[in-house]
Formats: sequence, C-alpha cells, structure tokens
Amino acid sequence: MITPKGVTLNAVQMAKKLRMDWWLFAVSVALALFGVMMVYSASAMIAMRENANEYSYVTKQFVFAIAGILLMMGISQIHYKRLENEWLIIGGLTVTIILLAAVFAFSPTNGARRWIKFAGFTFQPSEVAKPVLSLFLAYFLTKNETTVGEFKKTILPCLMVLGLLSAMILFEPDLGTVIVMAAIFTVVYFAAGARLLHILAVVAAILVVFTGALILQPYRMARLGAYLDPWQDAGGVGYQVTQSLMAVGSGGIFGEGFARGQQKLFYLPFPYSDFIFAVVAEEFGLVGALLVVLAFGVLLWRGTRAALMAPDRFGKLLGIGLITGIIVQAFFNISVVLGILPTKGIPLPFISYGGSSILMTLISVGILLNISQHAGFVELENPDDTPDASNAGPRNNRRRKTTRVRAREA
Repeated sequence: MITPKGVTLNAVQMAKKLRMDWWLFAVSVALALFGVMMVYSASAMIAMRENANEYSYVTKQFVFAIAGILLMMGISQIHYKRLENEWLIIGGLTVTIILLAAVFAFSPTNGARRWIKFAGFTFQPSEVAKPVLSLFLAYFLTKNETTVGEFKKTILPCLMVLGLLSAMILFEPDLGTVIVMAAIFTVVYFAAGARLLHILAVVAAILVVFTGALILQPYRMARLGAYLDPWQDAGGVGYQVTQSLMAVGSGGIFGEGFARGQQKLFYLPFPYSDFIFAVVAEEFGLVGALLVVLAFGVLLWRGTRAALMAPDRFGKLLGIGLITGIIVQAFFNISVVLGILPTKGIPLPFISYGGSSILMTLISVGILLNISQHAGFVELENPDDTPDASNAGPRNNRRRKTTRVRAREA
C-alpha cells in the first residue's frame, strides 16, 4: 500500500470501505445550489446599482459552488487516514498563519482586514483556520491519547494553537469566527475524553477573553445594548436587527415568493451574506425557513453519525470537529438574524455569498463523506492472531478473506 510518510495503513487499522453517504451528499449539494439561487435573489438589485450587471454576485457564487462540489467529490475518495500526517498538519498550520498575517497587507473592507485580494478575487484565510484547527486537534489528541488530562503535555499546546489562530483573527477583527473556533476546541476536547473540570476551566478562560474583547471595543458593547432592546435605536445600532426582524415577519407562513422580497432592496444590510436567512424567511416564509433548519439538522445527524461510527479515534475527533464548525456557524447566523443573539457578522454555511466560505465548507463535507464510507465497521484482528486452524470453520475463513480484501482496498 502506498501511504504518506509517517502513516501506516494496515488490515488492523482499516475498515471496509462502504458506498458514499448519499444523505450527507445530497443535503450538502442541495444547500449549496439553494444558496446560489438565494444569492441571486438577494444581490441582483445591489449588483445593478454597483456595476449594472445583476449577475455579478451570483456568477461568482455559482463558479465557487460548482468548484466546491467537485472538490467535495474528489476529496471524498481520498482516505481520511492520509491526513493523519505530522508534516501535513504542521505545514497546514504554518500556511494558515502566514495567510492570516498576510491580510494586514491589504486595504480594509468595511473597516475589517479579513481578505487577501488579487485580480478581482478575494480570499478569506479565517475560513481555512476552522478545518485546520479540527485537523490539528484530532491528530494531537489522538497522538496524546493517554495524556489528555495533563496540562503541560496536552492542554497547553492545544490552547497555544487555538490562542495564536484566534488572536490573529480577532485583530482583523472577526469575533464570530473566533467563537466558532472556541466551540470546535471545546467539543473536540470533550469528545477526546477530557475531564469535566478541565472543560469548565477552559470555557471560563474563553469567556474571560470574550468579555475583554467586548469591553475593549465600544461598537461591540453598543451591539450588545441593541440586542437587549433593538427598537430603542432602530435607526442606529439597532438598524440591522430591526430590518432583519421585519423581513422575517413579512414572510408569514408561506412567504412573498422567490425574488419578491422587499427588505433586500437597500433596507436590509448585506442581504446576500450575513443576513441572507432573513431573505429566505421573507420570500419562503416560515415553511421555507424551517426547511433550511431541517436541512442543517439532517447535516448534523449524518455528520455526527459518520464521526461517532468512525473506526478509529482520529476519524472520530476529526469528524466531530468538522461538523461542529459547520453547525455552530449556522446556529449563530440564524440566531443573529432572528434576534436571539447579538448582531455579529458571520456567514450562513453553503448559502451566504462568499467563495472562501463555500469552498472550505464543501471540502469539510468531503472529508466527512470519506469518514462515513468507513463508519460502522469494527477493526478485525490480523488472521495470524486468530485461533488455530482446526477450530476455524467457514466463519473464520471468511474473516481472513475479508481482511485481505481490506488490505488491498486500502
């Protein structure tokens, strides 16, 4: 078997490869294509005003969605164990840190430096940081399985990586992505077998950092005040959430109809990105909004199933980290649109406009799809370790044959 340096794939480690999880595949493709449709509806009039081309936003979104789907299908055929490579993970972290530092060399957009800009295209490195963090945590917590509860050997290195990535993203500034990364760390660390006391200590430390981030930035405190009573200053700091709530309320049960929403017509800020779920609710009503939530529920179900049924610890932790990142981000976006959480710019996975977001989300799903192909099978012992041949009836013969087939498939 041909494997990367440092990765050993043998009959004991490998599980039989199954067919692709079509539920996970179908809901991901459906959300991505639905996102293209909604980006057109939400951006057409804005695009006409900016450059007299109503298709400028949707064309880019369509290209990235198709590229993401193709990447997802390709990555789903690459065994996830090939990612369990020390040099690959170190390289991924290094490249991510370099890209996060590079954004400060470019001009800000809407007061934030989150993008690398080149030839009319932009790239957001913070989108890469989320799956890279999941990959690092899965590898490191698998490698140090016996010392998960030790602060110096395991907890501190993980917190240092999280802290470095989060600090660079926080200075962009982008508190929303930092919240998602903190959620990934907490869930993966808990799934790795950490003690509840350690989890609570880490969560307390993260909350202290977030409190400091709120206090040091007056506009964040203003948003917190608007969250408590957005109608008190509906034309100021409460403008975004009040316009969002009006869009959601206007949709009623069945909505105004596709492309017939009114709030996106220069009332609702960023209707094609951060607040696209409000456009969905206005045009497709409560029924459409619930269907989108249901789609993310199916994604959570199938992604979690793939992770929990993975044949090894690395696959479990990697899958948990990836699905946590997608679902937590969706939860925060929808909660902000509905006024459940304070306003924070964070895209809705698959649906919001943004090439970096949809590419990295579909790549993450591609890895989950590969994990799902190996889910639900226990690892068989090597045939040489089975009882003596005199007691090995047809069943043991089948086990030996299956193990050889797995080795060839690997």
